[in-house]
Amino acid sequence: MEKEVTIYDIAKILNLSPATVSRALNDHPAINSKTKLSIANTAAELGYRSNTFASNLRRKSTSTLGVIVPRLDSSFMSAVLAGMEEVANKAGYNLLISQSLESQGKEKSNAKTMYNSRVDGLLVSLAYDTEGFDHFENFVKKRVPVLFFDRIFDHSECATIVIDNEKAGYDVTSHLIMQGCTHILHVTGNLKRNVYIDRLSGYRKALEAHGIAFDEAWVLETDLSREAGKAAVDYMEKLPVRPDAIFVANDICAISCIQELKQRGYRIPEDIAIAGFNNDPVSQVVEPSLTTVYYPGKEMGAIAVKTMINHLTGTSDIDPANSVVLQSELLIRDSSRKLQREARN
Repeated sequence: MEKEVTIYDIAKILNLSPATVSRALNDHPAINSKTKLSIANTAAELGYRSNTFASNLRRKSTSTLGVIVPRLDSSFMSAVLAGMEEVANKAGYNLLISQSLESQGKEKSNAKTMYNSRVDGLLVSLAYDTEGFDHFENFVKKRVPVLFFDRIFDHSECATIVIDNEKAGYDVTSHLIMQGCTHILHVTGNLKRNVYIDRLSGYRKALEAHGIAFDEAWVLETDLSREAGKAAVDYMEKLPVRPDAIFVANDICAISCIQELKQRGYRIPEDIAIAGFNNDPVSQVVEPSLTTVYYPGKEMGAIAVKTMINHLTGTSDIDPANSVVLQSELLIRDSSRKLQREARN
């Protein structure tokens, strides 16, 4: 393996001290421009690479934030990362991004990599099946700040950023009830995660507020995949009473429900109303367009990184006791407008 070029090699060729070479490569004002140019040219010819890792060890900072997300192939997470990148770049920080692929085992491996990479802070949205905090304990012990966003752990040492999922679930369900729906199937994700348990809580409270009895048989826990959409329709058709609405906890599964229902001859929303969650771009182009909840992903990512950097630079401390709660918005579209559609017919 070819030997790595060092500042000592450059210094020997140019008959300069290693300290002078180091200062020149770091654009120190004490080194004149002619010497800087000579050193830069020699470094380029030799293929010299700055040892950033060693430099970071001396400074005890990497200017790098670790980010662990469940998946990179979601429009919501893409928006979150766009917000993170924008703020991090302006502040001179880099992001080290990994995905858990909805696996606790992969998430643990990611966390270990982030820890060994000496990230200055860690931002995490949890995988579906994550249980326990053990794989983040080393960060807390080393006083490396951890911030959870979207899918979170409640931990005394960690900050959190979420939307009010309970209110959003309540608003969706209330809207469906106001459209005349009284038998609403709720298709949810893994109820270990705060986002899904909170949306379920909102669904349940809306039913109770409108005098409709809650029945556990009308809650279907899935992985919210496209395949789960077809399975939800199969489940729906086996219920003793046919639902007149389905509230799905994400848009991808909701759109799959729409497609499967249409293939089986259901009219939407006349026969059954559908609502999703996340405002995925495809929710506006599916026919009929999907009622959903706008989830401020880019804002969430920007606030998460800004909060972390402010803490690291001493501008303001992270307060784990005060979760940041962002506002969402119910977007009513054709898939749930039963009253308007029936009035036209």
